[in-house]
Amino acid sequence: MQPLGKEKNTYDGEHREPDKPLPQASRAHDVPTGSALAARGEPFLWGLGGALTLGISMIVGFIILILWNGLITFYPKPVCMATLKNSRIIAGEPTRSELYRVADEQMESLDPDVQDEIRANQGFASRTLYRTGNYDLYNEDFRWVSDFEVQSASMPPDIFFVERLEWGPFIGFIHSVRLRSQELKGESLELGSLYSEHLKAVRRRQDVRRIERSEIGAVNHKMEKERLALRRVALRHGEQSDAFQEAQARYQERVRALQAEYEQLHSEAESIKQNDAQYQVTLVDVSGREKTILLSDIVRFYPANALSTFQKLGVYVSRWLEFLTQEPREANTEGGVMPAIFGTFVMTVLMAIAVAPFGVMAALYLREYAKQGRLVSIIRICVNNLAGVPSIVYGVFGLGFFAYIVGASIDELFFRERLPSPTFGTGGLLWAALTLALLTVPVVIVATEEALAAVPQSMREGSLACGASKWQTIRHIVLPKAMPGIMTGLILAMARGAGEVAPLMLIGVVKLAPELPIDGFFPYLHLERSFMHLGFHIYDVGFQSRNSEAAKPMVFVTTLLLISLIAVMNAVAIYARNRLKRKYYVGHF
Repeated sequence: MQPLGKEKNTYDGEHREPDKPLPQASRAHDVPTGSALAARGEPFLWGLGGALTLGISMIVGFIILILWNGLITFYPKPVCMATLKNSRIIAGEPTRSELYRVADEQMESLDPDVQDEIRANQGFASRTLYRTGNYDLYNEDFRWVSDFEVQSASMPPDIFFVERLEWGPFIGFIHSVRLRSQELKGESLELGSLYSEHLKAVRRRQDVRRIERSEIGAVNHKMEKERLALRRVALRHGEQSDAFQEAQARYQERVRALQAEYEQLHSEAESIKQNDAQYQVTLVDVSGREKTILLSDIVRFYPANALSTFQKLGVYVSRWLEFLTQEPREANTEGGVMPAIFGTFVMTVLMAIAVAPFGVMAALYLREYAKQGRLVSIIRICVNNLAGVPSIVYGVFGLGFFAYIVGASIDELFFRERLPSPTFGTGGLLWAALTLALLTVPVVIVATEEALAAVPQSMREGSLACGASKWQTIRHIVLPKAMPGIMTGLILAMARGAGEVAPLMLIGVVKLAPELPIDGFFPYLHLERSFMHLGFHIYDVGFQSRNSEAAKPMVFVTTLLLISLIAVMNAVAIYARNRLKRKYYVGHF
């Protein structure tokens, strides 16, 4: 028998002293020094790190690309006037430059010195893309100009960049301005007074717009309401009934009053238009071609090469304000995207309101009430598979079920007087939101189930042991504890739904809907109307525009806006989730 404290200590069958350190190879978390790299796992570690670095680099690069191209889109650029060797003159904003291979046919028409220079560059030459504007004069917005074609270039301080309501920008000079019977040109044309007159012209244009869209629109709405009321009586009692005759007499009387109001408003608008027609500006391009337009048809104008930094920032801010608050124009390549912002935001909020209760209730039943077995497992598999169904399939289902079945039934029950024109029996804001709710509900169900499963069983047992019912336990213990996880699922659903485009193309989104689905008439928010969406706007501008070069800046800036809108909505949801997490954080027992 060995003395106490002198016990035999063995390691791989060998004796050693108790205080002697273990050999290097005996540590559980280490590998012998001479082993291969694969045994140590270092190649796998390098692969993981490389994949993470690559993913982060791609995300950061994408964000930088969108930020850079989106933020500089509205910054005013100088206008270059180039005199070509063939005596033609062009003027425009230099957009970008590139190297290109000169075709053999073009080489034969060039001077020998130019040919030698191109051959020295291995057949490549440099060219610049100019945004020339003046589409109504040139039938093009952009033009490539090779460097060897340019004889001289200058930056004239008196050349103007004029943004118009129609035909895009005009690049040239202001020849004259007619203010009623007064004509200003040359030295009598002061830029400060011209800006002042332009502000007055913009107010006249806004007055006409207010009268035609708001006031005359209200009169037309009342006329339509009276017509529908008369048709409702006809459908209910018949056109030969006394009730219909009385309703028709009231209808004719009210329509006469409304028609008189319409004529008065129309005359007021025409008077403003006639007065506005006396304020005109004559523009001339660098080749001497003139164009006369109304002063009110100009959105903004500025001397492109004579702006100070502060003035450039003023133009930059005014363009952003127009982009965020106005409606599109020029086939969505100019103007603003306010209808698309409103449609995207409202549709996403409605989708979240619809998907949250159904997703949470389904997950609660599957996790807390349903008897776990084969049927519940099959349901979970189906829910997971629904998350992988192509989104266009949901669009077809939404159009067929919500619009053609549910919407048509609503029209037949409540809007018979409007038929055959559908009210809810076609694509609209409500059906689009419900379709995307179906698309994202699997995400909410899965996230909610995981959040419920993460709540310790001891908390449920403690609540039940204190006398609480199962529902009281779920309501006061389980749901508050799982709420951060539920909010995570809702955030993921919002992020996916806000960026979906394919289903919306079938179920309500349109290329142009300048009027917001909100007005001063009950029910104020008209969910049955078509709407614009930022995602579809990007697709339309980028791939359906007549000029891809003119649409490219709008694609970047709209993408930046869509990402920012989703980030803001997600940030609000994340803030609410973190508040709930801090509020209901308790230890396990």
